[in-house]
Amino acid sequence: MNRKAKIALVLALVAVVAMAFRVSWNALRDVAKTIGADDAGANLYPFVVDGLMALALVAALVLTGDARRFALRVLAAYTLASLVLNYVHGLVPALHGESVDWGRLADWNPANWVLVLLATSLPVGSIYFGSDLVAKVLHHRPAIEPDEQKLAQDAANRSMSDQGEPAVETAALPVEVDSSSAPSVEPMEARPQRVAAAESTRPRRATGRVPVAARSTRPVRTEAELLAEARSLTESWPVEKLTGEGIRKALRTSPAKARIVREALKAERGRDTAAAVAG
Repeated sequence: MNRKAKIALVLALVAVVAMAFRVSWNALRDVAKTIGADDAGANLYPFVVDGLMALALVAALVLTGDARRFALRVLAAYTLASLVLNYVHGLVPALHGESVDWGRLADWNPANWVLVLLATSLPVGSIYFGSDLVAKVLHHRPAIEPDEQKLAQDAANRSMSDQGEPAVETAALPVEVDSSSAPSVEPMEARPQRVAAAESTRPRRATGRVPVAARSTRPVRTEAELLAEARSLTESWPVEKLTGEGIRKALRTSPAKARIVREALKAERGRDTAAAVAG
């Protein structure tokens, strides 16, 4: 959609909202007078309800994610409240005209209490929800579009290329030398060189390989050998003490092998217990 179409769409939305606000004006003003508001408060009351609806609509267009869903909920709640008050205004003829004064919104007491609570709570809700929506909009950071992200990446690449690329070292080609024309060179006596270890303040990174001299000379035990050794070590242990950590410490093996030995020991003791009960 081009720019002109977007502007036309926004102007149409503004026109529709303005006409709907004017139609709803009389109903909300008369309801405000009925619940005890003075002339100035009654004239400002429609801005409280329909004005917050417009604010929630703008916030829903700007925000994203959970914040946008919150703005849509506020918009839906105040739209429903305005609909109820306009509906009540149409049902009660006593609310029409310039002589509207303090009275009732419904003949049935529970319905009147609910409607009065709804009408009087909307200004307080407008303060809370309006402040929250404005804070969310001010702290919102729009997501970078793919085109803008690509342009930013290209600009970063160009700035790095402007700083100069490191020179590429080229390997020297071997040159053949005529041995007949080359001068004779007497061999020099080899002298022992003393090499001092350079002091380094940076710790060496682990390469993942253990030198042969540092490797353990203890042979790797199989699962059967570990199980046999565990039987002799844990013969006097109760079942509650047969834990993976305890077996690992006793056998000095890995946690995975300790868990395998633990399950095997528990299975053997379960079979022994079952056999003893059956006998």
